[in-house]
Amino acid sequence: MSLLHPVDRSSVPGLRSARRIPAGEHLYRAGAEGPAWRLHAGAIRLDTTGPDGHAAFASLAIAGDILGCEAMLFGVYTFSATALTECWLLPWPEGRREVAADSLLASLAQAQQRAANIVALRGGQAMARVVGLIRLFGDSAGRVILPTRQDIADITGLRFETISRIIKGLERSGVLVPVRVEGVRATRSYAVDPAVLNGLPAA
Repeated sequence: MSLLHPVDRSSVPGLRSARRIPAGEHLYRAGAEGPAWRLHAGAIRLDTTGPDGHAAFASLAIAGDILGCEAMLFGVYTFSATALTECWLLPWPEGRREVAADSLLASLAQAQQRAANIVALRGGQAMARVVGLIRLFGDSAGRVILPTRQDIADITGLRFETISRIIKGLERSGVLVPVRVEGVRATRSYAVDPAVLNGLPAA
């Protein structure tokens, strides 16, 4: 499912019961009680609380991932979850127990790959890290909605100024072309030239 919006609720079975989370808002906070969710569309940032009491980036969730299933085991959420883009979530588990088990296994495998991707995004050349994130967030139509510059900095372990410089450079070179997406700031939605993007180094 694309990260792009708006989502047509009538196009997906069960989406009428979905929960919408606008970009920048919390889905839940660490230590709170609540249900598990499957992310249908969008991207979510997961944070842990650092020794100084401030949020520290821990992981990402994108479409297809299951969130908050640890609350079913421990009674509370381990991480705080914040929408990086507009998100649509469905209650989980979905339907019969055996179906839920299969979907959890698939999600765990996907999460393992995501963890490897995130490790790659936090090492190597700055340009390669940003390009890797663009590839992770891009859709099959060659479009991408990026998180805020600060979120990108937190995810990649780079400075805010470095992120701004790289994205401006990608815009000047035509790799990223600003496009209008309803409900999304113009500085965050782009069309991507896959051929040019694939020619750039990635994390």
